[in-house]
Parts: sequence; structure tokens; C-alpha cells
Amino acid sequence: MNLQQLLADRTGRIEASGIRRVFDMAASLKDPIDLSIGQPDFDVPKEVKAAAKEAIEAGHNRYTPSAGWPDVREYILDRFEARQGTRPPAAMLTAGASGALTLVLMALLDPGDEILIPDPFFVSYKHLTAMCGGVASYYDTYPAWQLDFEELERKVTPKTKAMLLMSPANPTGACLCDEAKERVADFARRRGLVLVSDEVYEPFVYRGASTRSVACWYPEGTLVISGLSKTASMTGWRLGWALGPEWLVEGMTKLQQFTFVCAASFAQKTVAAALDRDFGPTLKAYEFKRDRMVEGLRSAGYQVVEPEGAFYVFVKVPAKYGTGQAFVEAALKQRLLTVPGHVFSQRDTHVRLSFAASDERLEAGLEVLRKLGS
Repeated sequence: MNLQQLLADRTGRIEASGIRRVFDMAASLKDPIDLSIGQPDFDVPKEVKAAAKEAIEAGHNRYTPSAGWPDVREYILDRFEARQGTRPPAAMLTAGASGALTLVLMALLDPGDEILIPDPFFVSYKHLTAMCGGVASYYDTYPAWQLDFEELERKVTPKTKAMLLMSPANPTGACLCDEAKERVADFARRRGLVLVSDEVYEPFVYRGASTRSVACWYPEGTLVISGLSKTASMTGWRLGWALGPEWLVEGMTKLQQFTFVCAASFAQKTVAAALDRDFGPTLKAYEFKRDRMVEGLRSAGYQVVEPEGAFYVFVKVPAKYGTGQAFVEAALKQRLLTVPGHVFSQRDTHVRLSFAASDERLEAGLEVLRKLGS
């Protein structure tokens, strides 16, 4: 008997991570120019490390309540209210923003239920939906990465339960303006949908792009997901949160009891230190990186929509390569790591570049990109 046949059907519906495949392909490269990774190039801030050490020494190393320490949840809600002018009814701490995303899809989707997902999308949206037995209904945001409300109306069926939204977005860096957020909130309310708003990149917003949450317009039906992986470079600490309707957060908390159990106890106690620090210098540095990347790509002849947030550029590959995958393979021969567009999309016409890298690495990457584009 072939024991591999015992794998559940859900494992066959999920593809291996395309980003991890890039890492595997690059394993043999010496000193690669890495513009592929979705992780800040700075270390965890010293004040956050100090808060973690203090929490460990104080004995915060055991299980917490499934939803997280009450004082930390209240702090996150207080801060959200101060920034956004609205206060979600409930909060829970999760194993990263991805943990929150997993729990909300598990809580909402029965097999065959549909969810609206943007194209391009964060890679987990597609596969977590499949894992839950849900059906992804993609709404197209090409070529400017904005919403087409007529298409959204056409996509809704009686089986549609929710809509995923991300602003600023991965992989495009696109941000929705306040008018678009108000319209999508109205759309979700009329259609009776839950809006799952992924706002993990919200602090990385450049030159006046909107930082308001869609929850400001649809508080009764929006679940906001965020965390500290990007703003405090705490990717390995796995600390995120979900803010939203009490009935939905309670359902997610029930599922967390039997899956993740709780978010890392000591890491929960670092939230105030991470969120209270001055993010201005980091934002200024990343805005400079963004400007340099866009300028360098455009001068080399690439078609680029300037990202208003996050730390990615989603670039259309030159016609001579045909696909994003072919471009990635050509870049690998020059020691440059990028991610093909098909990892994030139903199409394979673009590549994702991350400018979360040192200035020296960015310049080296742009030099290779100039050669590839000529």
C-alpha cells in the first residue's frame, strides 16, 4: 500500500509556497542580491527586546487566556480608537496576522462557500481558502491595483460570505483612498458580507495616502487584521491580532483554543513598546527606498505603478521574457532573487520586488534589472 494515498484531499488543494521555491533555487548562489523577501531589513527595536526580556523575567511564559491578556487587548483597542476614531467591539491576539487570517476563514467558510479575493493577492489568501474548503472568487485589480465596483457586483452569488481586502497591499503596495473604502463598505453592507481587512502594512504609508481603516465606515461587519511582524520586524515572534464584531471574535477564539491555543505569552507584553515607539524615521527611510526603486525601474524602461504603501513593487516584465517565471530564472543567473507574479495572481505577467533591503543591495539589484530590461 502507498501510504501517501492517506493524505487528506485538502493537502492536494494547496500548492507549495512559490516564495519558498525561490529560496530553494537560490540555495546554491553565493552572496545573492535578495529583493524577494517580505521582511524588514532592520532588527527588532531595542526597546521591544527589553520589554520581551522583562516579560520573561517576570514569569510571563505560561499559557495566556485564548484571546490574549485582557490588558493588552484593551491597549490595542484604545490605540486603534485614538488613531481611527472608532472602537471595534472585541479583540484577540493571534499567532501572527496569518494566524488571525486562518482563524477567520475557518470561522466563516463551510465547504463550497465563496469569498471575494483581490487579484493580485497575498499568497495565503488562496491557499487558506482552499484548506477550509471554500471557493475563491477573484476580483481583478489590474492594471492600477484599484477596485472595479461593477465587477464586484457581478461576482457576488448567494454563496458569497465575505470579501478580503488589503490596504496597503502585498504584492502591489497599492492603497485605497477614503472614497473607495467608503464605497466598498457600502457594497459589503448591502450584500450582507463580512469584510476581512488585512492592515498589517498600515504604518508603511507614503505621502498622504489614506491610513483610515475600512472599519470606520462598516464597524459592524469588518474584521481588522494586523500585527507586529512588519512594523517591529518581529516575524519570528508570531504576534498579531484581530479586531471586530464580538460574535466573530468569539468564534475565532473558540477555534484558537484547539489550534494555536494562544499567542506567545511574552511577546504579548511587548505590544506597547512596539506601538509607542517613533515610527517616523523608519517610514522616512522606506519612502526613500521606494522612490529610488521606482525611479531606477522607470529609467530602465519598466512599467511601474508607484506603490503608496508597504515595501514592494509589482513590476510588469519586459515582453521578451513572456512570463514572470522566465524573468525570475533570468534574474537568478545574475544572482538576483525576485518572486514570479503567478505566486500572487492568476496571471504571470509581473514580478514582485521588495525594497526592504539595504541601500547597497537596492543599487546592486537595480544594476541587474537595468541589464535585464535592456
